[in-house]
Amino acid sequence: MGYLWFSLSIFLCLSYFSVAEVVTCSGIVPMSYRNDKISITDFGGVGDGVTLNTKAFQEAIYRIEHLKRRGGTLLYIPPGVYVTESFNLTSHMTLYLAKGAVIKATQDTRTWPLIAPLPSYGRGRELPGGRYMSFIHGDGIHDVVITGENGTIDGQGDVWWNMWRQRTLQFTRPNLIEFMNSKNIIISNVIFQNSPFWNIHPVYCSNVVVRYVTILAPYDSPNTDGVDPDSSSNVCIEDSYISTGDDLVAVKSGWDEYGIAYGRPSSGITIRRVRGSSPFAGIAIGSETSGGVENVLAEHINLYNMGVGIHIKTNIGRGGFIRNITVSDVYMEKVRRGIKIAGDVGDHPDDKYNQNALPVVKGITLKDIWGLQVQQAGVILGLKNAPFTGICLSNINLHGMTGSRSPPWKCSDISGAAHLVSPLQCSELSSAQQASTCPNYS
Repeated sequence: MGYLWFSLSIFLCLSYFSVAEVVTCSGIVPMSYRNDKISITDFGGVGDGVTLNTKAFQEAIYRIEHLKRRGGTLLYIPPGVYVTESFNLTSHMTLYLAKGAVIKATQDTRTWPLIAPLPSYGRGRELPGGRYMSFIHGDGIHDVVITGENGTIDGQGDVWWNMWRQRTLQFTRPNLIEFMNSKNIIISNVIFQNSPFWNIHPVYCSNVVVRYVTILAPYDSPNTDGVDPDSSSNVCIEDSYISTGDDLVAVKSGWDEYGIAYGRPSSGITIRRVRGSSPFAGIAIGSETSGGVENVLAEHINLYNMGVGIHIKTNIGRGGFIRNITVSDVYMEKVRRGIKIAGDVGDHPDDKYNQNALPVVKGITLKDIWGLQVQQAGVILGLKNAPFTGICLSNINLHGMTGSRSPPWKCSDISGAAHLVSPLQCSELSSAQQASTCPNYS
C-alpha cells in the first residue's frame, strides 16, 4: 500500500509538471553542440568488455585538446562495453554515450593514479595523505558535456568497497566523476553506477548542471553519495533518480581548519525534482561545511525507504556558516527520521582543529513536507555556545508508524517559529499564527 502511495505521488507530480511550464535552473549553462565528431573506435577502442581501452581514451582526448576545432569536439562512444583505467577530460568536449554504451572502470587498483589531497580537506577524506584520482576527471577545464542516450558509466566499485570493509585501503577511494576548478559543465542523460566512493563531485567549480541522470549503487555500498557540490557556486541538480548507499545530494565546503583557511563557500545550489532512496539522507548539507554554505533551494523531492529525509549537519571545529537554506514540497515514506538539524555530526581530519570554531546556523526554512511511516518527526539540536536561529517550520505533516515509542521531536539550543506542524513541534519553536511571520535571514 505504501509503495502505491509513493507511486501515486510521483505520478501526480509528473502529471502536474507535464501540463504546467516546467521551472528549471538548467539554463545557467547553455548546451554546446559540436560540429566536429570523432568515435572512440577511430582510436582503437574495442567494446568487448575485456580489452583495456585506456590508450584509446587518452589518444582521443589528446586529439581534442591539441587539434582544436571551432566549437569543440564530440567523442562518441558506440554500443559496447569499454573497459578503461581512469582518464582526464579536456575543455570544449562532449563525451557522448550511445544507447547500450558502457564505460567501465578496470578493477585493477594497483596502477590507479594518486593525486594530491584537496586543499580544503588537508588530507584524503578517508585516510591521511593523497587520494586516488576519480575514474573520469577534469581539472581547470571549461565547456564540458557528459551526455548521451542513457549510456552507463560503471565504476565497478565492489573491489573498493571490499577494501574499505577489510581495512586494506592505502588511500582515499576514487570518486566516479570529479571536476575541480572548472566551469560551464553539463552532465545529463547518463546512468552512473557502482561508484567506488562519491558519484559526482564538482569541487571549486561554478556553473554546473546535473540533469536527467540516474545514479545507482547497492543499499549497503559505503559512502556512495549521489551528487556532492563542494565549495562550488551556481549548481543545478534536477530531474534525476538516485538510489545509493549514502546521501542522495550533500552540499559541502571543506573540512575543519583546512576548509576555514581555504574559505570558499558553496552557494547558489538548486536541487529540484529529485527522487530516490538511501539508508542515509535524501537532501543533506554537510557535514563538511567549513567554507560556508548559503543560498540553497531544494524543492519537489520524493524520498522512499530513507534513513533521514532532510539532514543539515555540522560540528564543533567546523566553523563556517549554514544560512538561507530552503527545502519545500517534499514527500517521504518509510523514513527513520524526517528532519535532522544537528551540530554534533561528523569526524575531524586530525586533532589540530579549533574547538572554538563554532558554526553559525541561521535562516533554515522547511515547508510543505508530507511524510508517511516516519518513525520520528525530527531532531533539531543546536550548540550551547552557538544556538541555531531562524529555524522555520511550516505546513509539515509527518505521520508516524504504529507503535513507535520515540518522542516525535527532540530539540535544544534553537530558536525560530513553526506553523501547521504535525505532530506538534517542540516548545523551543514559537507557534506562528501565519507562516509569513517566519523571519528571513541574509
